[in-house]
Amino acid sequence: MGFMERVKKGNTSSGLAALGNTFLALIKGVAAFFSGNGAMFATTMHSLADAVNQGFVFFGSVLAESPPSERFPTGFGRVINIFCMVAVIVVSVMAYETLKEGWHLFRHPEDSGNLWLNIGVLIASLIIDGAILVKAMKEITKESGEDQSGWIVTSAFKSAKKASPATRLVFYEDLVATSGAVFALIGVLLSQVFGFLTADGIFTMIIGVLMLFVAFRVGYDNMIGLIGVSAPADVEKKLTESLLEDDAVVDIYKIRIIQEGRTYHVEGTVELKKGFSLAEADDIKFRLSDKLMRLPEVADVVLGIIEDNGEKNR
Repeated sequence: MGFMERVKKGNTSSGLAALGNTFLALIKGVAAFFSGNGAMFATTMHSLADAVNQGFVFFGSVLAESPPSERFPTGFGRVINIFCMVAVIVVSVMAYETLKEGWHLFRHPEDSGNLWLNIGVLIASLIIDGAILVKAMKEITKESGEDQSGWIVTSAFKSAKKASPATRLVFYEDLVATSGAVFALIGVLLSQVFGFLTADGIFTMIIGVLMLFVAFRVGYDNMIGLIGVSAPADVEKKLTESLLEDDAVVDIYKIRIIQEGRTYHVEGTVELKKGFSLAEADDIKFRLSDKLMRLPEVADVVLGIIEDNGEKNR
């Protein structure tokens, strides 16, 4: 697979989010510089962190598409987890700076100007971050294979754990980015319209706390991904039922399904009906392996076969 083919297979949500947040960080930074508003500074830091993170994650998703090699026979699926952990560090640093600035503004509130500039930029942020969030939600339902007929928000939250690490990161970050723009808008209005100057610091700290939530949530997901986590119960049920559908299969002696990125590695032993010759049993094994490999979420299958031992495991 060539480099451009891997780029095309890279996580589109993170690529689009990186471009969108780069633009937002630029216009928010200009607004924060001219207005001196703390909430605007906080949301600028968030957009900057998002742009850096999602750029890293998109690059990682491209590398993760590299085919297995002799040295790395199981592929590069977990590379994306490493890049997401780097993104967590960036978010944590930005969150600390945001909290520090918010605490300073809370203790020493300052008047700020350029009300309409701030409002215009934050509305633009809501539109762009909202569009990226919707794109990430659609990507989640697509990657998880869930029915998209229901409300997309509910479906996205329900299925987020089945999506790729890159898509989950974009979803969580832009969920907080969209919420942060709303909080920043409230902070701007309270401080500049109603004269409640400490609101600037309060909402700046709220945005910082939301950024810490993203760092914790994404960090946890990718930590267990690096260690190696078993597939969700419904995925294991789907794959085992696919094996048991074959007329030659009596039972599944044991099976282990490991999630790696958004794909799964399957290792197991199936019990066949008694009476098959070795050649026939081999044909059945290859048939079952091929059946699983045809599923888009399965990356690798290693199956063993034994004769029915008379005990029911599945």
